[in-house]
Amino acid sequence: MQMNSILPDVIKVADEASERVLQIYRSDFKINYKDDSSPVTAADIASHDIIEKGLRRISRDIPVLSEEGADIPWDERRHWRRFWLVDPIDGTKEFTQRTGEFTVNIALIEDGEPVLGVVTVPALKEAYWGIKGEGAHRRDRSGRVQPIWVAEPRQAVRVVASKNHLNDETRAFIERLGEHDFVQAGSSLKFCRIAEGRADIYPRLGPTSEWDTAAAHAVLVAAGGTVETMEGSPLRYGKANLQNPHFIAKGV
Repeated sequence: MQMNSILPDVIKVADEASERVLQIYRSDFKINYKDDSSPVTAADIASHDIIEKGLRRISRDIPVLSEEGADIPWDERRHWRRFWLVDPIDGTKEFTQRTGEFTVNIALIEDGEPVLGVVTVPALKEAYWGIKGEGAHRRDRSGRVQPIWVAEPRQAVRVVASKNHLNDETRAFIERLGEHDFVQAGSSLKFCRIAEGRADIYPRLGPTSEWDTAAAHAVLVAAGGTVETMEGSPLRYGKANLQNPHFIAKGV
């Protein structure tokens, strides 16, 4: 598969989902709750439906795993060498709190590694994408597309984290970094802030699922960054248990 040839179509699907999400975001939407007490809205479901149908048009032979369609048994998934991994809306809390920092995420996984990622930020009218080994790009609200890359190291490291997930373990990790500046961002946008050189490190010492991170992980790696577990191994995808271990995302 030539990823450059399908990337424009994937971006188009993400944009279509983003437009529908934004319509619902601007309306008087209702909030429901899943069995695990996590919030879900009509926007999550609408985005999932648009993305799943769009990806099946692009590649009928590549399976799709989405947060809103994750009940695919491991006996089936374990044979997938390549699959789409989708989070229709990452940052549903940001969506319901109307902070604007929620994202639509589409990743292509090959042999446990995210090799293509598209992240859109509907409320901010921004988008990010990247392909492993071929660079990453950002599209701003005016539609201008520019290449992005991680920043060079600096004395005061810029730490990006979410107020919703700043637990004691994360605070302790940040303090051990020494001199630092704090950059607040929600959802998978934290990875993108590192990818475009506006932050340097994102410690996630709390629970996440594979779909939460895959697309932005691909963007960050394409921009020259890394995402590793606390043991220093690359963060991998396509596990029986779809939960991520704790990880550190960073630039150079």
